Amino acid sequence: MATRLIQIEQDSEIQQRLAAERLRLRKLAGLDQHKHFHRPVERAFTAEERSKVTILFGGFTWKHEDLIRAVFQGCGYRCEKLPVPDVPAFQIGKEYGNNGQCNPTYFTVGNLVQYLQFLEKEGVPRQQILDNYVFFTAGSCGPCRFGMYEAEYRFALKNAGFDGFRVLLFKDSDGIKAASGEPGLKFTVDFGFGMLNAMLMGDVFNDLIYQIRPFETHKGETDRVFRETVDSLCEDLKHRRSFEIEQSAPDWAKPKFKSNKILRNTFNVFGKMHEHLWGKDYLSALDSAREKMDAIEVDRTKVKPLVKITGEFWAQTTEGDGNFNMFAFLEREGAQVLVEPIATWVAYLMYQAKAHAKAKWPVTRPHRNPEWWELKKNLANQMALRKKLMMIGAGEKFWYYFYHRVIDRLGGITHHLVPQTELAELAHPFYNQFARGGEGHLEVGKNVYYTVHKLCHMVLALKPFGCMPSSQSDGVQSAVINKFKDMIFLPIETSGEGEVNAHSRVQMALGEAKVKAKAEFEEALKSTGKRMDDIRSYIAEHPELRRPFYHVPHRDGIAGTAAQFILHVSDRMDSSSHFWRRTRVQGAQIPSAA
Repeated sequence: MATRLIQIEQDSEIQQRLAAERLRLRKLAGLDQHKHFHRPVERAFTAEERSKVTILFGGFTWKHEDLIRAVFQGCGYRCEKLPVPDVPAFQIGKEYGNNGQCNPTYFTVGNLVQYLQFLEKEGVPRQQILDNYVFFTAGSCGPCRFGMYEAEYRFALKNAGFDGFRVLLFKDSDGIKAASGEPGLKFTVDFGFGMLNAMLMGDVFNDLIYQIRPFETHKGETDRVFRETVDSLCEDLKHRRSFEIEQSAPDWAKPKFKSNKILRNTFNVFGKMHEHLWGKDYLSALDSAREKMDAIEVDRTKVKPLVKITGEFWAQTTEGDGNFNMFAFLEREGAQVLVEPIATWVAYLMYQAKAHAKAKWPVTRPHRNPEWWELKKNLANQMALRKKLMMIGAGEKFWYYFYHRVIDRLGGITHHLVPQTELAELAHPFYNQFARGGEGHLEVGKNVYYTVHKLCHMVLALKPFGCMPSSQSDGVQSAVINKFKDMIFLPIETSGEGEVNAHSRVQMALGEAKVKAKAEFEEALKSTGKRMDDIRSYIAEHPELRRPFYHVPHRDGIAGTAAQFILHVSDRMDSSSHFWRRTRVQGAQIPSAA
C-alpha cells in the first residue's frame, strides 16, 4: 500500500512538471494568449509624404522596371528600383526569414534588407529609412506560399532591425492598398494607363531583345541600342504632360468645365484615356523606338535551337541569380530564348474569371432553380451571367488589342499572345483548368502547345525549389512526354545554390535540341536546292534582309529562325530569277516580232 502511494505521488509530480514545462513553452512561443491573430496596424503612407517618401520595388526585368519607375516619377512619386537580387541577398533572406519558404521570398526580402543595410552604411539613419522609404510588391492568396509573402517580408524586416518598415501591396483581387487602407499611393487614370503602357512595352521589348541579340552581327550592339531606346521612352513617360480639359478646351468652354465638377471629371477621364492609348506623342515615341532598333544588323543564318521558357511567374521572369542566370547561360551556349510575357498571366486571370463564373453559376445565380414557366426569373439569371461574361470578355479584347498594337508599332515580329482557350483544351486531358495555384494549367498547356505546333525545339520550365503547384505540373509532365515522344522538356528547380548542377542538366538537354535544330536547318536547305554560299551572297546584296524588323513569314512545322529565314530567302531568289528570266525572254522577243 505504501509503495502504491509513493508511485501515485511520483506520477502526480511528473504530471505537474510536465504541465509547468508545457506552460513555459507556450508562453515562450506566444501561445498563451487567448486572442485571435489580427494583422498588425501599419503606419499610414499619406499623400503629404509623396514628396519625401521613396517607393522601392523590383523583381521584373530591367526593361519593365525602368518603364515602371518612369510612370511613378511622371505621376509625382519618388521611386527607385532595387538591384537585381543575387546570392548574398538570398543568404540574407534565409538568415532573417522563416525556414521552408519559396526562394523568391528569400531573394526578394533579402534584396530589400540588403539595400536598406546599404543605405544605413551610407550614413542614412535607421529611423529616416523607416520614415522615408516604403516597399511596393505583389500579393495574392490561394494554395501557394505566395499568399504568405507579405507576412514573410514583414517578419524578415523585423528580424533585420527594420521593424515598422512599410509595405504597399498590389493584389489581383483588390488593387493597390497599404495595410491601413490609406490613399498615399493613389490609383488615378494617369497612373493606371501609364502602368498599362509600361507593362505592355516592357513585355514587347523583352521579347524583342531575345529575338535580336542571338543574331546580332556586332556583339553588344543590341544591348546598347535597347538601353538607349528604353531610356528615351522613360523620359517620354516621365515628362509627358497630363491631359486636363480646362487647358485643352476652347476658351468659350473653359468656364463651364471649371464650374461643373462632374462634367470636368468625365471629360478628363476620356481625354486622359485617349492621350495615353491613342495620343500622338505616345505613338510617335513607339515609332521612333522602332527606327532606332531597326538599325541593328543581324545575321539570321546562324543555326540556334529555340528554347521556350515556362514555369513559375517569378523564376521565369527574373534575370539574375534567382534563376541561375539561365537566360544569359542559354545564349552563351548558342540558344535563342523565347521568353514568356507578363501579359500572358493577365490574360490567364481574365480567362479563369470567365471560366469560374460559368462553373459557379448554378450556385451564384440570383434565382435558384426557377420553374420553366417563371420566365422573368429565368431571364434575370441569363442576363446576369451574360452581363458578367460580356464585361470580362470586353476586358480580354481590350488587353489583346493593345498588346498586339504595341507589337505592330514596335516592328511586328514579337510573338502574339497564345489563345487561352486552346491552352486550357490542350492541358485538360492532363491537368484540370480549375486546379488553382501557381500558373495552374498553363505549364502543361504551354508545353503541349509549343510542341504540337512546332514553335520551339525545347521547353525549359523554371520554378522555385519545392514549389507545390509547379511540382504538380512536373508530375503530370511525365504523362505528357509519354504521349508526345519528340518533346524535349526539362524542369529546373531554382534556389540560391546548385547553379553548376542546373547548368549541366540544361547543357545535356540543349545538346539534343541543337541536333534537332541542325537537322531541321539542313533539311530546309536541302529542300531549296541551293548552296549556302549562294544564299549568303544574295543576303549580302539585299541589305533589308539584315534588318531585325524584316518580316519573315512563318511556315508551319518549322521552329528554327535560321530554317525559316533561308526558306524565305530561297523563295525570294526564285521569284527574282523568274522575273529576270521573263524580262530577258520578253526583251529577246520584241525585236523578232518587229
